[in-house]
Amino acid sequence: MVELSLLEPIWLTLKLALVSTLVLLVLGIPFAWWLAQRRGWLIDTLNTLVALPLVLPPTVIGFYLLLVMSPESSLGSWLDNTFGLVLPFSFTGLVIGSVIYSLPFVIQPVRNAFAAIGPEPLETAATLRAKPLDAFFTVALPLARPGILTAAVLGFAHTLGEFGVVLLIGGNIPGETRVVSIAIYDQVETLEWANAHWLSGIMLLISFLLLLVMQRLQRRSQGML
Repeated sequence: MVELSLLEPIWLTLKLALVSTLVLLVLGIPFAWWLAQRRGWLIDTLNTLVALPLVLPPTVIGFYLLLVMSPESSLGSWLDNTFGLVLPFSFTGLVIGSVIYSLPFVIQPVRNAFAAIGPEPLETAATLRAKPLDAFFTVALPLARPGILTAAVLGFAHTLGEFGVVLLIGGNIPGETRVVSIAIYDQVETLEWANAHWLSGIMLLISFLLLLVMQRLQRRSQGML
C-alpha cells in the first residue's frame, strides 16, 4: 500500500514545474524576441550565457546559486534585511533555481520560432500602420505559437527531473522542498523499493505523456497532421 505522504512530493514537483514554466514564459518570451531581432557580440554572449545550463553540471549551478542566495552574501543579506526573505531551503529559492536551470529549454525554442518568422510579416504590418508592439502581439506571437507551446512543454518536463540544483538550493524539507527526485533518492536509501517504484513509475508516465504532447505539437507546426 502506497503511503499518502508520497503524494506530497508529486504535488510539490508539479507545482514547481508549473510556476517555473509560467515565470519562464512571462520573462522569456520578450527576452527571446529581443534576442531574435538583434546581432552582435553582446547577443552572442547572452546566447552563450542562456545555453550554459545545457553543459554545466546541475550541482555547479546549484552551488553558485546557493552562494548568491545565502544570507551571508550581499544580495541574500539585503533580501533578508529588507523583505525578510531567505531564499535557500525555500520553495521560492527552488523556483529561482528551476528558472535558471531550465532557461535554455524555453528561450532557445521561442527565439528560434521568432527568428523563423522573418522580416516580411512585420514589414507588412508596418505598412498597415501597425505599431511595433501591436505587430508583436498580432503577428509575431501567433506565428510563433507552436514554438512557444513546445518551449512550455520542454520547460515543464525539464523541471520535473531536477535533482542536483534542487538538492543544493532546497535540501530535503518535507512539504517545502522535497520534490519527487529527492523523494525517490530517499526511498532507495532506506530500501523502500516499492515506494521508489511507485514514484518512478508516476514520473515515467508523466514524462512520456509530455514528450508525446511535444511531438504532436511539432507535427502540427509542420503541417503533418
